Amino acid sequence: MRTVTPNSLFLLAILVGFYLGGCAGTSQISYHRDVQPILADKCVACHTPPYGEGYRKTGLSMVSYQTLMEGSIYGPVIIAGNSRASPLNMLVEGRAGDLIQQMAKRHQPITEQEVTVLRLWVQQGALNN
Repeated sequence: MRTVTPNSLFLLAILVGFYLGGCAGTSQISYHRDVQPILADKCVACHTPPYGEGYRKTGLSMVSYQTLMEGSIYGPVIIAGNSRASPLNMLVEGRAGDLIQQMAKRHQPITEQEVTVLRLWVQQGALNN
């Protein structure tokens, strides 16, 4: 028998709200409340100009909403409304090769709950809210 944890209940609530959409009212993911803390904890240390390793390699600064939305030297990392095509989501979901494993070796890996929050935020339009 599986144990139900608070994290799994939170994830289930987000997913149910997302899939029910207009029927039950999807909880709006907030950049400042939900997304920025994840980025600050998992990404900003390497994606801060001018010396962060991730910034030096890609030109991607994650220190603010504005710099995140500017993207990297390779182009945008967020495609608002389309988490399937957004490079950020592809990376954190493991759909971009082994790059996320390389990053996770140096830092605490991103959790499934955090991946879901990022996916929903992008799907909801990646708002600066």
